[in-house]
Amino acid sequence: MKKSSSWQHNLYFLWVGNFMTGMGFSMTMPFISLYVATLGHFTTSQLNLLSGFAFAITFLAKAIVSPYWGKLADQYGRKLMCLRASLGMTITITACGFAPNVAILIVLRAIQGCFSGYINNANAIVAASVPVDRSGKALGTLATGNVVGTLVGPLLGGALASSFGYRGSFFVAGAMMLVVFLLTMFFVHEEFTPVDKVQLQPMKQVFHTLKYPMLIWGLFVTTLVIQAANMSITPIISLLIKQLMHHGGQVAMVSGIISSLPGVVTLIFSPILGSLSDHIGPEKVLGVGLVAAIVCFVPMSFAQNVWQLGIWRTLLGFSDAAMLPAIQTLMTHYVPKEAFGRVFSYNQSFQAMGSVSGPMLGSLVANAFSYQGVFMMTAILEGFNLVFLVPATWALVKNGGTIREQQRAEQAKQGQLAPKTAHN
Repeated sequence: MKKSSSWQHNLYFLWVGNFMTGMGFSMTMPFISLYVATLGHFTTSQLNLLSGFAFAITFLAKAIVSPYWGKLADQYGRKLMCLRASLGMTITITACGFAPNVAILIVLRAIQGCFSGYINNANAIVAASVPVDRSGKALGTLATGNVVGTLVGPLLGGALASSFGYRGSFFVAGAMMLVVFLLTMFFVHEEFTPVDKVQLQPMKQVFHTLKYPMLIWGLFVTTLVIQAANMSITPIISLLIKQLMHHGGQVAMVSGIISSLPGVVTLIFSPILGSLSDHIGPEKVLGVGLVAAIVCFVPMSFAQNVWQLGIWRTLLGFSDAAMLPAIQTLMTHYVPKEAFGRVFSYNQSFQAMGSVSGPMLGSLVANAFSYQGVFMMTAILEGFNLVFLVPATWALVKNGGTIREQQRAEQAKQGQLAPKTAHN
């Protein structure tokens, strides 16, 4: 298979893998508390605590373990880590359906988090093979797989739970992850030479060799903030919608629609804005995306009805669509390929920390101030992130190190060399 078509072949199957992984991971989320309630007799406070712990433990485990898997990815290959993740999730998600009590469920959810990592390794495989001038569009397209799966997952999970019970949803999710394992094994190809453990450069040394290390840390923090911002309304969205609808109407349905609006927009526009970043530079797209997020979150805190909230949530999807591919593209360009596995795994750790810290901050702010206060808190968080990222990106501009400037310099160099070669 030619290299020019190999990355496109991988992109197709890894998109399917990301889609099914996102769907399998999210389809049991809406009823996790209801499932916990069937595993014993609990008071309301106990149920809230156990449900929250069962939800958060997966992300906590993922945040802790991801760097270790990233090291193995750089040593033995990213495809192997995709296989490890999909097979591990096949076993753990299926086992959750057999959980006899809540303690076993929590342990299995923790193990599931330990074995996660399919999506970040899929990103690393594509990033390592895609041409630089097409990385934005390719990684933006790949990101939509997870977005679509995360959107569709809760709908499918709810339908399965209604028809076959809560345990049946876990069994179907496990079967889907088995399909992901088989697709990856037989249809994803990676050219990788194993690296001896002694020759593998320590991560601390990798950061010392980076030309712009603060940029990479800024991207990690941005990933955390994006995820925390998206997840911050998870605990309070239905309560806020109920308040805005004056305790009447289809609260559950409207809450689902409002929650999914940014994801739908991100799905549609992520490849488009990823392609735009290939033409004007991901640094500019990322900066504009952060400013747009702040502009969207501030008016949300003053929303008086669900229509106003829905409009600003829709516009927020453009911000996510701009930032997600830009982050992946920048990491691809400014990190050596031999460290892709670890860097993308670190990024996943920060994303997982955002998944935990976002709902916690949202709940605290809602209790201390108001539901709308959560949006203002998120806008402030995005503002701090922008302040942190600006010096790092300014260093690129000042030193002529932006991706577009480097590409122009390379094109100019080739233009100068061409006549000389022809003359000889």
